[in-house]
Amino acid sequence: MSARTPSASNPDGSNRTAIKHGRMTHDYDGDLVVFLIGMTINKWWRIDKWLPVFRAMPRMLAELSRDKESGLLGYRLIFDLRGPWLVQYWKSLDKLYGYASDPQASHRPAWAAFNRSTRDGSGAVGVWHETYPVAKAESIYVHTRPQGLATATAIRPVSRRMNSARERIDGAGDSDRP
Repeated sequence: MSARTPSASNPDGSNRTAIKHGRMTHDYDGDLVVFLIGMTINKWWRIDKWLPVFRAMPRMLAELSRDKESGLLGYRLIFDLRGPWLVQYWKSLDKLYGYASDPQASHRPAWAAFNRSTRDGSGAVGVWHETYPVAKAESIYVHTRPQGLATATAIRPVSRRMNSARERIDGAGDSDRP
């Protein structure tokens, strides 16, 4: 799922949900931050503790998705046995940190509510995040629907000069367009 796919088309007008035959790579130049964020449900029976945390993220994602200047390029929601988490792609650390600290945005009240709720020390729910500023990114998508970075940005065919993973990562940011 991408924050920027209310319409299912790429910036070039092609369908994002269609299988792209052949070898494709993402198409993006500029700063990039990969942000992982999630919650850990430690006590499933304490729904009073983890449900408010779970409900807060969709509000933030909707807010970010409506604001084209927010800096959020896209995201993917993942569920595992410990709880849900997101892979998010951001335009810059400044945009990410700006949203997190904006007193008018949904994040600050959600964070304050989480802190109030967990003061009892029950440990019923936890949150975590990891932030990765990315100097270069390489991707390959073969006979698949766009996903990950290609969904958050754009997709293009792999050219002859960008055939291998090494060539794509070494040439990241080059203007080798077909």
